[in-house]
Amino acid sequence: MLKATAAFTASFSLGLRRARAANEIADAAQKVHDEIWRRFIDPYDILVDYTDFDGTFPRPTPEECRLGKPNALGWWTPTENGSMFNGFYLDAAVNRWKLSHAETDKEKARRLANGLLLLSSLGPAGFIARGVADDGRTPYPMGSNDQTSPWFYGLWRYIHEGLAAREERDRIIAKMVEVANVLVTTHWLMPCNTGAPSPFRGSFAGFTWEHAPRLLFVLRAMHDLTRDGKWLEMYQKAVEERGAKPGDTAPPLSRLEICARGMEFHGKSRQSWTGASGVVCLRGLWEMESNPAYLRAYAQGLAASLQLAAEGVPLVGQFDNASTAACLLNWRMLNLWWQPQHSEADAVAVAERQAKELGRLSPRRGPEFNLIRESLFAAWIVTLCPDRALIEPHRTTLLTALQHLDYKKLYYSQFFPAESAAYRLQLLEHA
Repeated sequence: MLKATAAFTASFSLGLRRARAANEIADAAQKVHDEIWRRFIDPYDILVDYTDFDGTFPRPTPEECRLGKPNALGWWTPTENGSMFNGFYLDAAVNRWKLSHAETDKEKARRLANGLLLLSSLGPAGFIARGVADDGRTPYPMGSNDQTSPWFYGLWRYIHEGLAAREERDRIIAKMVEVANVLVTTHWLMPCNTGAPSPFRGSFAGFTWEHAPRLLFVLRAMHDLTRDGKWLEMYQKAVEERGAKPGDTAPPLSRLEICARGMEFHGKSRQSWTGASGVVCLRGLWEMESNPAYLRAYAQGLAASLQLAAEGVPLVGQFDNASTAACLLNWRMLNLWWQPQHSEADAVAVAERQAKELGRLSPRRGPEFNLIRESLFAAWIVTLCPDRALIEPHRTTLLTALQHLDYKKLYYSQFFPAESAAYRLQLLEHA
């Protein structure tokens, strides 16, 4: 009798702890959600990079975009990463709807998808814009692989989970086919807009972490959506194709082997926010794949990515919520270091020169990027792993990270992956 009572008490206590943790995760997700939609989703349904605490920000003019001010990449402006962030944030929006089945949540996901469609309609076919000027239609002239792969992921996720109505589904797939076909003709170089300093910026074609999972995902996703055999044929060829980094003396690796190694960083700095582009592609590949060998490789890559990302999750604990360090919102000050740009190298050089000045002028930026952005993108990457047994040891650390911040007092929007991480933790309980 005593043993039975003790067992019941222990079980009841465990149930209470789990219920309390579930409520805390849901509460953290709601706080992030409310703040993102209060301040960071602009009138064009695009997630912007930063705003003041009241949601205002200095939007570029069409002339500034055309002249490449502060630079042709649009770096350091509030409209720098619209396609990247909308695509990523659709992971949260779709999973929120999966948990709630509320029409209001479906409509928010639809708005984000429409924002992505807008960003693919502002230049020549295949050009994926970053954001828009105050006329609602003029973008900065240069896109990138970091904008294009999340664009594909977000739209695929939206359709794959069944949120799109038939006409909407057909319209989105038609646009994805158009963009993918252009990328095939450019040999997977990302087109820039007419008049840009260079015709392309970024690629999916290489044999590194930056390239392999993105190319494979786009090919597999296009077959998943269209059932056109040409995409599957290209995918199967690309999976086994081997290559190496330029100047690398190591034996060539297949794209599948690169994926199995998981996320990698360049140099000493942690870069989970850009590494996430490859991880979401691996997650999508894992969900679509039926070949056992390929499936194992993608699972290995997701597990390896979890291990690397988990090291960065606690960083957010170093952020001081009481900090009053200055944050430069007036990006036009960077025009002091503007120069005309006639090549991709010119654009990057101007942007990097401005970045040095920005670090001095905006001391708040570093902590929000290096502590908050890194930690919360890392948290999301941990939860993208399909193996619950690997995620569970990190649950307490993840929850601590999600609860640490006062989201109303952050200038940059890059805390949004906390919402994605929270919903994926919740969905684990329903698996």
